[in-house]
Amino acid sequence: MAFIDEAKFFVKAGDGGNGCVSFRREKYVPKGGPNGGDGGRGGDVVITAKASLNSLIDFRYRSHFKAERGDHGKGKDMHGRKGKHCYVEVPVGSIIKNIETGEVVIDLSEEGESFLIAEGGHGGLGNPHFSSGTNRTPRIATSGKAGEEMWLKIELKLIADIGLVGLPNAGKSTLLSKLSAANPKIAPYPFTTLEPQLGVLQYKYYNPCIIADIPGLVKGAHEGVGLGHKFLKHIERTSVLLHVVDASDEEALENYVIISNELALYKKELADRTHIVLLNKIDIVESETLEELKLYFAQKDITVLCISAETEEGLDPLKEAIFELIEYK
Repeated sequence: MAFIDEAKFFVKAGDGGNGCVSFRREKYVPKGGPNGGDGGRGGDVVITAKASLNSLIDFRYRSHFKAERGDHGKGKDMHGRKGKHCYVEVPVGSIIKNIETGEVVIDLSEEGESFLIAEGGHGGLGNPHFSSGTNRTPRIATSGKAGEEMWLKIELKLIADIGLVGLPNAGKSTLLSKLSAANPKIAPYPFTTLEPQLGVLQYKYYNPCIIADIPGLVKGAHEGVGLGHKFLKHIERTSVLLHVVDASDEEALENYVIISNELALYKKELADRTHIVLLNKIDIVESETLEELKLYFAQKDITVLCISAETEEGLDPLKEAIFELIEYK
């Protein structure tokens, strides 16, 4: 299933029902007076976050959400029925924006969180409301109010415990496939991962955690270069970052600095996010080169682990380190 992380949709709350003009007409009740009922209130449109949803794929097939209008009032003081509400279910981590203003309306970050996005119109008043000492037979009622309507944009930010970042071909997809049951596309050329991939890491007695492979970033990503900052927003909600570095690349340190700078330029607090540097592909790296890389990160007081996603060397210590970090956050 494709990962859809942005969508547009239209919401329309129900209109209120009209009030009724009516008078009592009973055989032994002369001049019975007005008895027109009020119109029913229109239904609301409510957005609800559901943890069971993980993409916006459903918005490809439905982009209009309308609540039911209220019924009109009737004679004999019969008020119109209220319109049924319309519920729009979205994944946890959805940000709803007003398309016209660009303003963030609500950020739904918890399961079951709901927000009234469009309020139904009030029902019109029946003619009894306009009766007075000087006008005992009012022939006036009001129309129901229109329900709110608007176009909205929804953006989905993945909520994961662990985020894998690094340049294209650093080995993130291979690592995700070895740490979880995920099956991302793996190939020896850049940008094989064009959308975020999720996997669940289970290890020993720890509670499972979610890992997100963020598509390859490049220099200038915060300005839209490469895959742009389209997926940078997903990194904001990860608790721990695993910065995967291809240790076999002659420019391994420069590559690390490039991605670190991109994260900081996109959002300053990402530079201080808890992270571990993973020196990947150590099965094809000379020991002398590996020691030099480890020394560089040790001098900067950055936690570094040496792994080979291909041969699975060093993955058990990595799993231990991941869960220890998550438990103490």
